Amino acid sequence: MYTPNQLQEVIENAVQNIKYPTHPEMLYEPISYIMSLGGKRIRPVLTLMAADLFEGDINTAMPAALAIETFHNFTLIHDDIMDNAPLRRGKQTVHEKWGVNNAILSGDVMMVEANKHLSMLDSQVLKDALNTFNATAQGVCEGQQLDMEFEEQDVVSITDYINMIRLKTAVLLGGAMKLGAQVAGASPAEAEQLYAFGENLGIAFQLQDDILDVYGDPEKFGKQIGGDIIANKKTLMLLKLKELANANDLLELEQQSINKDHVDKIKSTTALYDNYSIRELASIEMRNYSDKAFSALSSLQIKEERKAELFKLADLLMNREY
Repeated sequence: MYTPNQLQEVIENAVQNIKYPTHPEMLYEPISYIMSLGGKRIRPVLTLMAADLFEGDINTAMPAALAIETFHNFTLIHDDIMDNAPLRRGKQTVHEKWGVNNAILSGDVMMVEANKHLSMLDSQVLKDALNTFNATAQGVCEGQQLDMEFEEQDVVSITDYINMIRLKTAVLLGGAMKLGAQVAGASPAEAEQLYAFGENLGIAFQLQDDILDVYGDPEKFGKQIGGDIIANKKTLMLLKLKELANANDLLELEQQSINKDHVDKIKSTTALYDNYSIRELASIEMRNYSDKAFSALSSLQIKEERKAELFKLADLLMNREY
């Protein structure tokens, strides 16, 4: 079995060896740029780990892994435009560097590039792989749309929020693993079980991100602590607070939503979270989904030693500080 670190290195080399056309330069240079910004490459790593789990050749599964990574970076380009984000992984975002119109078009071509990677898969698995990839990609777009709509809605239920992060974040982890399993010749039931592992892990991962945004160590988290509070982002924690808070505290929360003093806003909102034990309640919800993920992996009828690296990676992700 390969370790995640070994697969990260393999994927990094494969990404660096992708040859994009050189003309028009303004179309393809942004693609090379964002693909070279690195990151943990966790999604393509999961694709290769899934293939390896079923004793598949990681080189045979590499086109699927590159399709997933290319699609993921395509969504980052468009997400950054919608969020008007200036930085991505500490570097200028594509739309800041090349302009919005170029960024949109380069993102569009990345979707084509992802499909070109998929087309290199063996014809025996191509149809199933395309179905999985398309369902995954569509789900991510649906999740992004819901996220935008939530910004304009006064009332969002916790159930709706969980479904949104399932689509926006978790289906890509599930889809990445299902693709790897399919390429390696897993049965439909096995591939679906691995999808359940990835999807539940993805939901737990995002819920943990919500918690770290408020309570993480700023030296380790890598992002501004309290960013979600400043942006009035409807996270599980905020929705749970609104569900439990009394009238006076709800009024305080409403007043804080328009507070321009970010330091005071974070401090006051965090105090409300503390008063209602929101961190603990969110952690219980997070563990609920991580338990579902571990259960799906545990019940997969494969030798335990072959699942060991996946268990280690999942455990690492669920106990991270950043």
